[in-house]
Formats: sequence, C-alpha cells, structure tokens
Amino acid sequence: MSVDEALFLAINGLAGQSAVVDYFFLQLGNRSTLYLPGACAIVYWIWSNRREALLGGPVLGAAVGLTDFVGGQLKWVFERVRPCRAVTEAVKIESSGCGGLFSFPSNHAANTAALAAFLQVLYPKSGWITWPIVALVGFSRVFIGAHYVTDVLGGWMLGGVIGGGAAWALLQWPRFRKKLESVVTPIEKAEVRS
Repeated sequence: MSVDEALFLAINGLAGQSAVVDYFFLQLGNRSTLYLPGACAIVYWIWSNRREALLGGPVLGAAVGLTDFVGGQLKWVFERVRPCRAVTEAVKIESSGCGGLFSFPSNHAANTAALAAFLQVLYPKSGWITWPIVALVGFSRVFIGAHYVTDVLGGWMLGGVIGGGAAWALLQWPRFRKKLESVVTPIEKAEVRS
C-alpha cells in the first residue's frame, strides 16, 4: 500500500460515522454552497471599492476559469482513477456519487486555492479567512472519497500558481496598483511593494 493510499484510507475512514459530519463535508464540495458567500464577498468588494472590483473581478474570474480548465485537461494527461473507484476499502457516502473517472488534480482544491492566492497577493490580511476554507474543501475531497491527498496537493499548487500569478500580473498594471495603494494603509503599502 502506498503512502498516498494509506493517507486516503485514514481520512476517508472517518466518513460514515456521523450523518451531520458527512453532510457538512458533502456540502463543502457542492459548488452551490459557495454561491452565497461568494456573492456577499463580491457585493462587499464592489461596495468598498467599485473601481478596483470592476478591474480585478474579471481577472479573478479568468484565473479561476483557467485553473478549472487546466485542471480538467490534466486529469486526461495523468489518468489517475478516483479512489472511490480504485480502492475497494473506500467509504462511499451514497449521495456524493464518485464524480468523473479521473482524479488528479482536484479541481475543487485548485479553484479554491486560485481564489485564495489571488486575494492573498492583493490583500495579505485576507488569508486568515480564505486559506482555512481552502484546507476544509481539500480535506472534504478526501473525506468523501473523491480524491487522494496528492490530488488535493496538486490542485493547491496549480491554483496557487495561476491565482497568485494573475494577481501579481494585475499589480504590474500601474493604474490598478495606484488605485490599490490609494486605499491601503502605510503598513499594507509596504507589504504590497515587497
């Protein structure tokens, strides 16, 4: 048994013991669960700095879209069968299904990491909210049996590179950078420049 399979079984083995916990982790993997908090965050971003949101929002959307596309294509390159299909000891939560055939990288993990990395580069203080969500979503993918731990780690790396890179590129645009610097405190200005 590989280390990855052993880690998968250790985490996935926790499933099925509590209907409430199972439901919680199932909902974390459901894209519609993030619609309301996402919409609230967008409304807040527009309310607090409309111009910045109108410039940064499409770049963020493109970064997450690109991450999702690349992750989907990589699944066909690596062709790693999902653990819920490949590991006979996997605990399957009935309502979760198993997802597509291939698992590497986890698109859920990649997309949430792209969002968190993007926000971390632009707003360093956002990390205390975004990264715990990324960790919970990644854990949930293993918990419900859809991914191995390395699928999640691969997704985090993919999303972090694309999301962080998109935010870095946005900061290179002088007009956006000037607008961002006009609304942050002097301490945050030093963080943005470094």
